[in-house]
Amino acid sequence: MLTTAEVEQYHRDGYVVPDFRVPDELLGEIAEAHSRLIARHPEFSDYCSALLAYDTWFLNVARMPEILDMVEQVLGEDIALWNMSFFAKPARVGTKTPWHQDGEYWPIRPLATCTVWIAIDASTRENGCLRVIPGSHQPRQLARHQQNDAPGLALNLELERDQFDEASAVDIVLEPGQLSLHDVYLYHGSEANRSEHPRRGMTLRYMPTTSVYCHDEPTRFQREGRLVMSNRTIYLMRGCDRSGENCFRMRW
Repeated sequence: MLTTAEVEQYHRDGYVVPDFRVPDELLGEIAEAHSRLIARHPEFSDYCSALLAYDTWFLNVARMPEILDMVEQVLGEDIALWNMSFFAKPARVGTKTPWHQDGEYWPIRPLATCTVWIAIDASTRENGCLRVIPGSHQPRQLARHQQNDAPGLALNLELERDQFDEASAVDIVLEPGQLSLHDVYLYHGSEANRSEHPRRGMTLRYMPTTSVYCHDEPTRFQREGRLVMSNRTIYLMRGCDRSGENCFRMRW
């Protein structure tokens, strides 16, 4: 469970690194599952935006009671999982993630998500750890983004430079098995991996069921096939669907 101080930090700063580690055995199983995915789909060697469309084994991680307990403390007792991703960042070739807000990409109304970011490898400044702007979530609104289709970027929507001061950024350095939680409105990004060490990180996306995942709503985040945002399967993890409008039918 998060301490009172950790819950307060999450709401104040938009993120928290709790005093918790994923067990080594499970961490090894995650790495093995990712290797199986890459063997079948080498196109995801750097980034896979929809793990569950290709292997529902990853649900075992999302169902961990310890993780759900922490998410419940910041979102409430009625929780759905709507996506999982893998940012692999191989040594020397891992891509940059531009500064952005997650909510710019997602068809969730009202907009609400807690992201759990698990470090599979050590996540350091040298290999492109997550960087955040503390408190940037507090206005509870989306700032201006522009499209950037330059090569070497994991995502193509980025915050306009006059929307934030990068000098206030904080690096979230994690050891293998550590994790962070962050809010859907938080400004964040990461640099490319120029080191000799991989930086594998997995994200779990949870939303309160007072929100609705709008499968038919168009988004600026363009993907094809199973990666299309309208193809996300929503999984009820705890409680009930408070909105009464979420569709939990399998999409694939």
